[in-house]
Amino acid sequence: MEDSAIIEFFASYAYEPMFVYGFVVMFMTLSSFGLPIPEEVTLVSAGLVAYMAGNPADFPPPYPGAEGVNLWTLTIVCFVAVAASDVLIYFLGRVFGRRLAKTRLFQRILSPKKLVRIERKFLKYKYLASGVFRFTPGVRFPGHLSCGMLGVPLGVFMMVDGMAALLSVPTQVLLVAHFGDVIIDQLTRFKLIIGGVFLAIFIVWLIRKLIIHRSARKRVNPSSV
Repeated sequence: MEDSAIIEFFASYAYEPMFVYGFVVMFMTLSSFGLPIPEEVTLVSAGLVAYMAGNPADFPPPYPGAEGVNLWTLTIVCFVAVAASDVLIYFLGRVFGRRLAKTRLFQRILSPKKLVRIERKFLKYKYLASGVFRFTPGVRFPGHLSCGMLGVPLGVFMMVDGMAALLSVPTQVLLVAHFGDVIIDQLTRFKLIIGGVFLAIFIVWLIRKLIIHRSARKRVNPSSV
């Protein structure tokens, strides 16, 4: 995708505030459930759209008087979406934890390796682990799920996780919204690198799925191998 196409893509949503707010809520919720798109990507995209809406001279609206994305509203929506999705995961662990623990899906999500990492952080940080999970890629979902299962008080979880989200979420959105010109200037330099990274991630994910599928077939029908 050419630089101009990337810029046009983001600029086309700069004056669609309700769509952007809904997009943020949807993707934050899905990423909390393990969607392989880091929430940082959503936050940076949101900040870039806010930057464009805040600079109508460079990114003119589609028609006079078009309402652009409001930076502060967007920042609040991002924070609430992140915090609410974390609490949702917490409640899943709190209410359905024992039944979820017996399912194959849960056992795949909470692998023995991740379980060890979670237990170590609980032993080290106690209830503060609720916030540490927010900054630990790969264990955010199972970590928040475990907080509910292990009986971390709701008030403590919301306070610690909320403070962690308050520290990280608005910072990312506001920084990108104010320095979006730097990101746009660097698109040419980094677009091939970013594309290569996403391609590598997809290839690794595909190979892993094929290996898992092949291993499952061997267990079901060993004689066919």
